Amino acid sequence: MFVGGRSTALPHGFVRGHGVQAGDVLVSGASAEIDGYLSELERTLIVGEPSPAQRAAFEVTHPAVLAAARLFADESVAAVLSNPTIATERREALVMSDGTSRVLDAEATNLARLLIESGRVDEAGAIDDEFQRLADEAAGRVRATLTTAIELEPRDRDRVAKELSGRLEKEVRMTVVVDPRILGGMKLQYGDRVVDATIATRLEQLRRRLAES
Repeated sequence: MFVGGRSTALPHGFVRGHGVQAGDVLVSGASAEIDGYLSELERTLIVGEPSPAQRAAFEVTHPAVLAAARLFADESVAAVLSNPTIATERREALVMSDGTSRVLDAEATNLARLLIESGRVDEAGAIDDEFQRLADEAAGRVRATLTTAIELEPRDRDRVAKELSGRLEKEVRMTVVVDPRILGGMKLQYGDRVVDATIATRLEQLRRRLAES
């Protein structure tokens, strides 16, 4: 499903006879049901380059998403706000004020109320991840995860990030994860690519070859 034009401002908007034009906002939707489990994926796209107004809307929305995601990341808070035995109005009131001041700004409050009403509190983190991806894409950044068996020295971490940045010709934001289970070597993941040069993986590949011979 693709929705374009002004209808993208409405939940599951629908429009007839609207051709796709440069500058349009498009919302794509895809769903599948397997064994009673229903999954839905939506993405928001811009045809061509985003306009200043669209960029401004993104800049306003992103902090709101981040604030709501941080609030819902607290398991005790998420448990209360997703508890169906508590009236929806009461749960919404909790994110609007703590009794003395606002908990979130207006934009973040609207998003939090929408997630509470739709029963999608647990999706706040995924929404924030997608906004981060879009922000990185717009800024020409790449997020990478480097997994090593031991903690790297800062100069080694910076060297890997610099080499990857030069290869991709983009700014790289590197996150380092220490996982002793890989035994040695390293695994680098960026975008949908994985470069696995760990000892654990090489040993597993050797084991499979021996088993097949």
